[in-house]
Amino acid sequence: MKSIDEDLARQVVRPRPAESHKGNYGRVLLIGGNHQYGGAISMAAEAAVYSGAGLTTVATDPVNFAALHARLPEAAVLDYNLDLAKQISRSNVILCGPGLGLGEKAWEILEAVCQHVGSDQTIIFDASALDLLSQKPDLLRNLQAGLVILTPHQMEWQRLSGIKIADQEDQANQEALSRLFSGKTKNVILVLKAHRTRVYAFTGEIYRNSAGNPGMATGGMGDTLAGIIAAFLGQFGPKLTSVLAAVYCHSRAGDDLYQSSYLVRPTQISAYMPRLMKRLSTC
Repeated sequence: MKSIDEDLARQVVRPRPAESHKGNYGRVLLIGGNHQYGGAISMAAEAAVYSGAGLTTVATDPVNFAALHARLPEAAVLDYNLDLAKQISRSNVILCGPGLGLGEKAWEILEAVCQHVGSDQTIIFDASALDLLSQKPDLLRNLQAGLVILTPHQMEWQRLSGIKIADQEDQANQEALSRLFSGKTKNVILVLKAHRTRVYAFTGEIYRNSAGNPGMATGGMGDTLAGIIAAFLGQFGPKLTSVLAAVYCHSRAGDDLYQSSYLVRPTQISAYMPRLMKRLSTC
C-alpha cells in the first residue's frame, strides 16, 4: 500500500502560469441540495471555489439560491428542476449527490446525469447519489464517463458494496468494485473515507492517506472533500494523482487547523485551502 503524502501533493499543486484564464482551471458542475439539505451542496461548492476551480456552477433547489448568492457570489446557480443536459455537456467535472436526498426528484436527476455524462467528462458520485446507486447499481455499469469517482464513507460503501464495515478489507473492496462495474474498472477510482482514507485506483494500486485527525469528525466534511476533489480534477486534469492530492490536502488542512483548535469545521478547511496550495506550490 502506498502513502498519500506531501511529496505527492507537491507534484500536483504547481504554480499557475502567467498566461492563465478561468477556462484553464475547469468547469465544475455541482448537483444537489434539496429543500432540507442545502448546506451540503453549499459546502461542496465553497470547497470547489476555494480549491481553485475556474468556473463553478451549482444546480440546486431554488430555495438555496439566496444563501448561495450571499455566501458564495463566485458560483453561478441554476434550478435543478430544469433540463440539466446542456449544463452537463458544458462541464468538465460533474459532482452529483451532496444534499440531493432520496426522493423522486433525486432519482430523476441521478438518471439524467448518468444518461448525459460523456466519455470526455469526469463524474463524482457522493453522499445521496451513492445511496441511490446502491438501489440501482445498473446505472454504474452503463456509464459512458471518461473517469468515475466514488467517494463513500464506510456505511455508504456497505450499502453500495454489500460488505459490512468490519469486513471492508482491501481484496473484498476491490472485488466489490469490479462487480459493481462488471469488471470494467479501468476508469474508476474509489475513495473510501475512514480514519485513514484509502484510495483504490484503476491501476490496481491502493493508497492510504497519511493525514487527518479526530477534530474533522463533523457533518459536512465529506461534502467539502468532494468539492476539493472536483476542483483538483478540473484544474490539474482527470488523473489519479489529482484525486490523491485532493485527499491529502483536505486532511492536511484539517491537521494544520487542528493544532490550535479542538475541532475543525469544513468551511474552515475550504477557507484555508488557498494558503495551503500556495505553500505546496512554492516550497
